[in-house]
Amino acid sequence: MLPSKSRGRLLLAASAMALIAFAAPGRADEAAAKKWIDSEFQPSTLSKEEQMKEMEWFIKAAEPFKGMEINVVSETITTHEYEAKVLAKAFSEITGIKLTHDLIQEGDVVEKIQTQMQSGKNIYDAWVNDSDLIGTHFRYKQAVPLTDWMAGEGKDVTSPTLDLPDFIGISFTTAPDGKVYQLPDQQFANLYWFRYDWFTNPDIKAKFKAKYGYELGVPLNWSAYEDIADFFTNDVKEIDGVKVYGNMDYGKKDPSLGWRFTDAWLSMAGNGDRGLPNGKPVDEWGIRMEGCRPTGSTVERGGDTNGPAAVYSIVKYIEWLKKYTPPQAAGMTFSEAGPVPAQGNIAQQMFWYTAFTADMVKPGLPVMNADGTPKWRMAPSPKGAYWKDGMKLGYQDVGSWTLLKSTPVERRKAAWLYAQFVTSKTVSLKKSHVGLTFIRESDIWDKSFTERAPQLGGLIEFYRSPARVQWSPTGANVPDYPKLAQLWWQAIGDASSGAKSPQDAMTALAEAQESVMARLEKAGVQGECGPKLNEKHPMEYWVNLAKESGNLAPQPKLANEKPQGETIDYDTLINSWPATPPNQN
Repeated sequence: MLPSKSRGRLLLAASAMALIAFAAPGRADEAAAKKWIDSEFQPSTLSKEEQMKEMEWFIKAAEPFKGMEINVVSETITTHEYEAKVLAKAFSEITGIKLTHDLIQEGDVVEKIQTQMQSGKNIYDAWVNDSDLIGTHFRYKQAVPLTDWMAGEGKDVTSPTLDLPDFIGISFTTAPDGKVYQLPDQQFANLYWFRYDWFTNPDIKAKFKAKYGYELGVPLNWSAYEDIADFFTNDVKEIDGVKVYGNMDYGKKDPSLGWRFTDAWLSMAGNGDRGLPNGKPVDEWGIRMEGCRPTGSTVERGGDTNGPAAVYSIVKYIEWLKKYTPPQAAGMTFSEAGPVPAQGNIAQQMFWYTAFTADMVKPGLPVMNADGTPKWRMAPSPKGAYWKDGMKLGYQDVGSWTLLKSTPVERRKAAWLYAQFVTSKTVSLKKSHVGLTFIRESDIWDKSFTERAPQLGGLIEFYRSPARVQWSPTGANVPDYPKLAQLWWQAIGDASSGAKSPQDAMTALAEAQESVMARLEKAGVQGECGPKLNEKHPMEYWVNLAKESGNLAPQPKLANEKPQGETIDYDTLINSWPATPPNQN
């Protein structure tokens, strides 16, 4: 036994150590936050002092959840890889919540979230789920409306610096009931991509002008895109000893072929009605909605999935794939076709995702200059023959944080902290530089992107432009995205392979969509905003109704689907856009 004095010293020492252990986590968390702010979270639109203040809120809000093991999931793209490998670690160190961020394929995300919604079993505590499911979440009532959550159960874990108006995609995650259901985490658009160096070559420009009677430039309509595709494939043929093609696409009968079309290809042609972010009453899937109820997809029920504009869009896709695209493209999937333009033999691509930018600007690629600037540019997509002012012009992917009611509240709260962390102003600018998938207006206009813009081929100019609002995700007309989306690749695959004509393929698709909606209507699982199919009438009935009401869809077939080609000089286009942030002079 130790002498009493020694025992006293040990007891005092033990008490001191206990106090240190009790107090240490706070200091350790703040030290971790400071380390990450200094080493990783730069640049930021916040000062380091503001970043630290924001992190201190996270530290305090996370205290009840320290030691919890939370699991979230997203699809595998560069932005989410950064979150999973870097930001999840930072969050765990700063908050004490053990965060695992899984990366799986997009189709698997949809399948697994469906499983959790149907079974009620908690698979993940939060999901980065495309806002394309806004109509699904709004109707099935399995997702937590974030508007209610932030004002109610989740109020104590909702950041005072979240700043929802700063999110450029918040309108895409807002349902017809006016509530926000999802928090944008990353977004990217599908734009027109072209070889700026070839388009500005004097000899090439002169030959094009001599043949077509107008200037080679960014095509404003599909007619010009087709002329340019034909010109590079059949007139230019070869540049620097390399065979060149005027178009790039893919055609394998695979689920990714469905995305190629649900991601707003029909709207680019002029399918549907005017309205942003989606056409009303008919959207770019050709689905009609009256009030909050989907009412049809075929032209006989007032839809436009198999109308002339939709069929025209498929005809052109197939024609260009066969005539102006590398032969192997017809057997490619989305992921296989994506890297091809970077190989240096493609003149232009109408359907090109800005998510490819990060990989397209790597030094040493055939499409990069020695000084680090790209030989290519991106620009707004050309418009199809049926397109009218006021319609959307393309697709924007908005991967968004989604909370499900089947997740226990405490786990939901901890996961919500992570969702806000990876979208916070402390980290969002750096994340935008890594993945180039912007979510905040403040990031887009940051001086760091003004400086980097010349290396990004028009990406910054586009996202700062007024044209941006014409690119949007799938909207609320689609009542069950997982069930309906899978119909597309099979129908388009039949058209692409020649098994069915474009008209027959789109009619089969329209009827299949109505079959799903009829089952939903009969089941009554979606309540007062579930489908309620219209009675069938000849197409002329709906054409006349559209004219009387000032709407467009379905439009009758045009006598001339190839008007005169029109182009614009790229630099003239870019210089016509505002150079100052909104509400600033």
